[in-house]
Amino acid sequence: MAKLLLAGYFGAGNLGDDAILKGFVHGIDGLDFQFRVLCGSPELLMRNLGLQGISKKDFGGVKNAIQECDALVFPGGSIFQDVTSVKSVAYYSKLVSEAKKAKKRVIMLGQGVGPLTSWSGKRMGAGAFNAADVLTVRDPMSVSALKALGVSQVPRVTADSAFLLPPPVERDESSTQFGVAGMKTIGLSARPWGKDKNKTVVSVFGDLIKLLTQNGYVPVMMPMDSAEDTPLGEAIAKLHGGKVPELKGLTTPMQFQQRVGRMEAVIAMRLHAGILATTMGIPPLMVSYDPKVTAFANVMGLPTPPTIQGATGDRIFGQFQSFIKDRDQIAATIVRKRDEQIKAAQGNIQALRDCMGV
Repeated sequence: MAKLLLAGYFGAGNLGDDAILKGFVHGIDGLDFQFRVLCGSPELLMRNLGLQGISKKDFGGVKNAIQECDALVFPGGSIFQDVTSVKSVAYYSKLVSEAKKAKKRVIMLGQGVGPLTSWSGKRMGAGAFNAADVLTVRDPMSVSALKALGVSQVPRVTADSAFLLPPPVERDESSTQFGVAGMKTIGLSARPWGKDKNKTVVSVFGDLIKLLTQNGYVPVMMPMDSAEDTPLGEAIAKLHGGKVPELKGLTTPMQFQQRVGRMEAVIAMRLHAGILATTMGIPPLMVSYDPKVTAFANVMGLPTPPTIQGATGDRIFGQFQSFIKDRDQIAATIVRKRDEQIKAAQGNIQALRDCMGV
């Protein structure tokens, strides 16, 4: 039985990254693999996803895990980036280096590449990607990013591993609590952005909420990252006297799926808020803060996302009005595209099997 060590931003309170992990684990279920997970919090990983983890800060434990595994596997995400900090690409590149020194296979699946903007980030990222025994990416834009970095390997385009996460059998009826007198619920997924301490995001989403409410919708905040999005939602709510509903107690991507499945649509900055919405057949209007969001919209046949830079609540609401008029047509498109993405994401599992001979 092949032993895998899974690496990524897992067990850190981010529903998107945990959706990648859970989708990947579902994809290899029943195959001849054992695995352990490098994570932010082993306790959180076990409590929320029921998976055994090793703290990524336990350097001795990480080194031993690399020695004991047959392959270091990156199930997905955009962890090789230096926008938030060069520390991310430095950490994961170091893991790749240690794995190769130990003569282990390095398998990168469904990767979202970059952005890598610093000289050191580009150098470390290119080195890690060039060292991979297997490399697949989640969108065509990542192929171009790898080529720009000087990566010699031509990757296969698959899809985000979160598409392997099955929809829950039962939907959470409690999510209907946000519908009032037939008013339709619109989920909102904001995330920190910019150097102005989120002033732009708070202003844009605050005005957007006001316009949605005035036009007969029930806007509901959907935090995807407990540490980052909850305080941001509180700041947005404060703009309206603390009266903006928010989905509480979301600790797993499956819970998010259940709640979003009762909504009319979502307006999302977070990539995986959009992905999880599409797994439930709910159309997302994406708001781009990063190329990966635009890449996702292109792959799913969604309207070109407005960018948060220079955005106003009025502009996004105007685009939402056009979007919601075509809601049924867009929903039909994303169901078709979702099924294509599920099939493409299964290519990640096949690439793993081919490499490991399983």
